[in-house]
Amino acid sequence: MQEAELIRKAQSGDHDALVDLLRSIETSVYRSAYYILGNEQDALDAAQEVLIRIYRKLDTYQEKAKFSTWVQRIVSNVCMDKFRAKKETVSIDEHELIIPDRNNVEDEILLTGLSNDIQEAIGKLPRQYRMVVVLRYLEDLSYQEIAEALDLPLNTVKSYLFRARQQLQELLYDYQKGGIG
Repeated sequence: MQEAELIRKAQSGDHDALVDLLRSIETSVYRSAYYILGNEQDALDAAQEVLIRIYRKLDTYQEKAKFSTWVQRIVSNVCMDKFRAKKETVSIDEHELIIPDRNNVEDEILLTGLSNDIQEAIGKLPRQYRMVVVLRYLEDLSYQEIAEALDLPLNTVKSYLFRARQQLQELLYDYQKGGIG
């Protein structure tokens, strides 16, 4: 069933369509929350809160924006609320990214190490940069969709991404040289 059809059915009270819709987005919601918040427990809490908000507010969704943009805005708002509540305490847990289609053990070790470095580097970015990086590169949203999801001007999104890429490049260069610990 197409996403738009699932949304319409869920909005009209079809419980099965609502469950299918929530299941179809739960991984993306968790992944975004995890990369924004930086640890598993906060991400699980945020993902649960996001799914509950979507369940309660689905009737307010209008097709003016893409559904994924609407969902990411909710994710961003929930994560921002969590940041405010924690006063910017972010921890990085030791988790590896799941990378499909691994060829051999050497590649797997290399990719896991690289993904951990990238994950840790993203976690070191300032909150606003981290959010745009997650939405752009992990959720594959366009600049305009990020601007809508975060309620920011388009040029601000571009500026944040530019600065975030610069910082990531520096951090990853330091990781390669073994300078970050």
